[in-house]
Amino acid sequence: MAQLEIGQSLQHPAVRIVGGAIAAGLLFILAQEVRKIPPKLFALMATAFIDMIGLLMIIPIIPFYAKELAANGLQLGPVHLGIGMIQAVLVASFTVAQLLSAPAWGRFSDKHGRRPALLIALGASALAYLVFGFATSLLVLFLSRILQGAGGGTVGVIQAYVADAVGPEDRARSLGWLSAATNLGVALGPVLGSAAISLGKADLVPGESTWALGRAAPGIVAAVLCLVNMWFVHHYLKESREVHEHPAGAPKRKTSGEAVWRVLSHSGEPASRLIWIYAIAMGSFQGVTAMLPLFLAARFQVDEGNIGYFFMYVGAISVFTRVLLLGRAVDRLGEARLSRWGVTLLALGILGMPLSSNIVFLAIAVALIPLGTAFTFPCVTALLSRVINPSERGLYMGLQQTFGGVARIAVPLWAGFAFDRLGVGIPFYTSAVAVFLTIFLGLGLDQYVKPRAAAAA
Repeated sequence: MAQLEIGQSLQHPAVRIVGGAIAAGLLFILAQEVRKIPPKLFALMATAFIDMIGLLMIIPIIPFYAKELAANGLQLGPVHLGIGMIQAVLVASFTVAQLLSAPAWGRFSDKHGRRPALLIALGASALAYLVFGFATSLLVLFLSRILQGAGGGTVGVIQAYVADAVGPEDRARSLGWLSAATNLGVALGPVLGSAAISLGKADLVPGESTWALGRAAPGIVAAVLCLVNMWFVHHYLKESREVHEHPAGAPKRKTSGEAVWRVLSHSGEPASRLIWIYAIAMGSFQGVTAMLPLFLAARFQVDEGNIGYFFMYVGAISVFTRVLLLGRAVDRLGEARLSRWGVTLLALGILGMPLSSNIVFLAIAVALIPLGTAFTFPCVTALLSRVINPSERGLYMGLQQTFGGVARIAVPLWAGFAFDRLGVGIPFYTSAVAVFLTIFLGLGLDQYVKPRAAAAA
């Protein structure tokens, strides 16, 4: 009964009022902190913010679209795919396309610049959202996710932009600001997605005739946002790439294959350990996120009409953490120690979700997840930029995304299988254990970066 009340309580008008108040508070906090942001990063943050709004308009409703198109699952010869596995395949298809396109985006941005790469990627995303909006079969929905992933292979490009633009001591803070902008989009995107669903049901033609956008509305609105973002990038985002000549007589730069083998064969090296921490934590987080709508629907009767509030809640905490806490915590603890705190909080949050029996404990468990990711990923990426040679920065930033991409494919597939066959809580338990184990990979990295307070003393 208590679980049923959670889904019903989210339908109350007061929830919408509170959601609006949270959104207003987020905008106010970000406006207060914006004066501390380097001007050269502000345009990139605005770009990431608008892009994430469009993406998060779509993500929460994908499982419900898939369920509508295949209510009883999908039969592929002798193999039957349940809705959990279908959702996992949709998530994994995005990641596969992102993974395969990331090296190409990296090479393109090295040759032609970060800005042109982002413009082309946004154009691909706009087309993908239109395909999603008008999808009438699982195949078309699947194709839209592949196209979205191909346009989303620029994460390494964005991280390289930050590394180009700021000094080593400010990279974790700058990555936190960038993450705050994207997580503000995470918080506000689902709300705009709900509004787009309502717009799709409205009659847009006055008089006796009727015409409505229907279920295509979220995709159309997201595509329009991408076009607006392309205009913004074209006019306001300055190029950050600088040409670095390879000194004569210097060691030959590693190829992508050599770098991959180095991570696999020398896993005790600092760069390799950081890449493994990032990959395991990111894969676990992605697997949990993929199953979150289905888990909440199964346990707490949450549906497409109110799932957006959970994403808004997570995004709100992420923004507050990255804007108000991350910089101060890095100054006091340093990136290495703070990253260990991050993976601990992330593991506890994932573990707490299936153990929650009421909305209070569920809210606490869910809150630990954005806290953990806010402390983990910017710190790990900043540490990686410190321990590698600047001439190999783009290579290793892309390599981090490659390993993270493989994890984002494998873990959601496991999560979907476990959800369908082993129990709705199993994906969360296994992900929590995996994240806990990364604490040991992070031991000893403090020698590479000391807290600022200690360095000053």
